[in-house]
Amino acid sequence: MRVFRIAIPVSQIDRSRAFYERVLAIEADDTVPSRLYFHCGDVIVALIDWGVGGRGPFRPTPDNLYLATGELDAVHARAVEAGARNVSAVEKQPWGERSFYCLDLDSNRLCFVDETTLFLGRGAGWV
Repeated sequence: MRVFRIAIPVSQIDRSRAFYERVLAIEADDTVPSRLYFHCGDVIVALIDWGVGGRGPFRPTPDNLYLATGELDAVHARAVEAGARNVSAVEKQPWGERSFYCLDLDSNRLCFVDETTLFLGRGAGWV
């Protein structure tokens, strides 16, 4: 069993495309008209155009989507430049991860983590 796609609702697909292409530094795959796919390793981050198909009231994701990166400081700068909101400082967390948190343009919660400091559970020590 594995996760292969995570869906994020967005209210304005073109605006979100620009944001995520800038922050992730990945070009969107626009194969599906009402979705954009960002191929992040083995997992696809899919932006879902919430205005298509009568999906009901828009609600951002209730918890953080965690993304690992080898260029945390550069991602932090790109997030600020792209208009992310509530951008925290890059900090070392009590569980050992070096990360920052922010909200995308639709208030979806994101966390970017230095890939060399990932906390994966499995009995790992808690700092």
